Amino acid sequence: MVLCHNNFPARDCNWALKTSAMALKTLSTFLTPLSLPNHTFPKIHTKPPLILCEFSRPSMPEGTGAAAPSPGEKFLQHHHSFESSKLILKENKKNKKKEKPLKPSNSNAVTSCYGCGAPLQTSESDAPGFVDPETYELKKKHHQLRTVLCGRCRLLSHGKMITAVGGHGGYSGGKQFITAEDLRQKLTHLRNAKALIVKLVDVVDFNGSFLSRVRDLAGANPIIMVVTKVDLLPRDTDFNCIGDWVVEAITRKKLNVLSVHLTSSKSLVGITGVISEIQKEKKGRDVYILGSANVGKSAFINALLKTMAINDPVAASAQRYKPVQSAVPGTTLGPIPINAFLGGGKLYDTPGVHLHHRQTAVVHSEDLSSLAPKSRLRGLSFPSSQVFSDSTKEGAPTANGLNGFSIFWGGLVRIDILKALPETCLTFYGPKRIPIHMVPTEKADEFYQKELGVLLTPPSSREKAENWRGLDSERKLQIKFEDAERPACDIAISGLGWLTVEPVSRSHKFKQQKPMEIAGELLIAIHLPKPVEIFVRPPIPVGKAGAEWYQYRELTDEEQEIRPKWYF
Repeated sequence: MVLCHNNFPARDCNWALKTSAMALKTLSTFLTPLSLPNHTFPKIHTKPPLILCEFSRPSMPEGTGAAAPSPGEKFLQHHHSFESSKLILKENKKNKKKEKPLKPSNSNAVTSCYGCGAPLQTSESDAPGFVDPETYELKKKHHQLRTVLCGRCRLLSHGKMITAVGGHGGYSGGKQFITAEDLRQKLTHLRNAKALIVKLVDVVDFNGSFLSRVRDLAGANPIIMVVTKVDLLPRDTDFNCIGDWVVEAITRKKLNVLSVHLTSSKSLVGITGVISEIQKEKKGRDVYILGSANVGKSAFINALLKTMAINDPVAASAQRYKPVQSAVPGTTLGPIPINAFLGGGKLYDTPGVHLHHRQTAVVHSEDLSSLAPKSRLRGLSFPSSQVFSDSTKEGAPTANGLNGFSIFWGGLVRIDILKALPETCLTFYGPKRIPIHMVPTEKADEFYQKELGVLLTPPSSREKAENWRGLDSERKLQIKFEDAERPACDIAISGLGWLTVEPVSRSHKFKQQKPMEIAGELLIAIHLPKPVEIFVRPPIPVGKAGAEWYQYRELTDEEQEIRPKWYF
């Protein structure tokens, strides 16, 4: 079979040519009604790109009398001729576009590392974004720069602790190439952009990582609140209580959000609910993951892509080049766009907002990993149940309890108990790698000078202790007990954890023989590095005991209308 250039059989091409010739003759007859039937038409030459082979054109007599074409046949011939002309013009335009030379690409555009968002560069080997010059040129030649991971990200992915953020809210260790203010500046465009904001908060450091002024960055854009790391809460925690507690905290801070989600990036708990909410509220907008440094944004994005990849091929392909996650706050140094949605719009991993009031802003870079809990939290109470048990066996009262004692939380916090009821108990929740020691207050100064960098870590060595700023700030708190059946409050240390103030330890409450004295107060002095803040808040209901004493607040109809829903 003979084929023409459009891969159609030659007989079809002949038919098209015959139809075009008949249409042209008919059109000429309309335009020159005095022309004779045997009038010779000029030969029509078609363009070479359209016809690759020549076919003989048989003569097509128009016919006279009864054989003459009817008006309907003439109309169809004219219509076919017009459509054929349109196809020829369209084909010519395509060929012209193909022949146009390609415009040179913008060589000034800087490609960023897909792991941290830092601009790729080949000059400073120990700076973020560095790539070996040979590798850079090879990837650039093959248009593969967007698949390049910088040297710093490779080290971070292998557990190295390399900081790259300094200044107000940055870190004292590591080489500093960008300031915390510069990172925050990269997020200011969100105020005027049409975007969906997913705000992350660390449940272990809820107050310290909350970003109370998030509207300064997000503007009027809708916000979905995501509480991360709920898998670290103590066993038997009732998440109904936790969800209600979080919503109450958001209400007190007067932050309007669409919904609240309790999640774990490690176990993927709650991730499906966040995806459903994003798909519901995205409406063609880009989605920005926002939060403080080291709140778990990159880990959350990886969990998001892993879950979405089950049903979304775009998210599945995005998993190949996903942001690097590490224990170093400030891993992400620039916005990282990710094609994650089948229906359009991008997912952005953003630089963490560095807050100067967190413990992570004052410790050495090599000690940052010790501030991040690696396993489920377990409350450590002082005085311990063993102290109460020994005192009860001997028939003696529990003396003055915590009165006259100081408790060190590593080398980061010192708590002096100035006045307390005998039954007062302090329960600490935080990273297991930071030890807690209790000594008499009169020996506290000597103990701190002797054991800093040894028993009291971080700082993790004597050499680092020499450059340690010390506990140069003191804050006194006066706490009143109102109910013997529930804790009085939590004292949250920004960037570290929290301690719960209880009238009596749950572990030895049943051993008390006489009624407890609850009328009174607790007076303590907390010493810590000057920038670090503490927050006195309603106690978070963790563990099995939390579900027993937690009280749900009665809501009005108006409060139920505006109150965000929470999901787990």
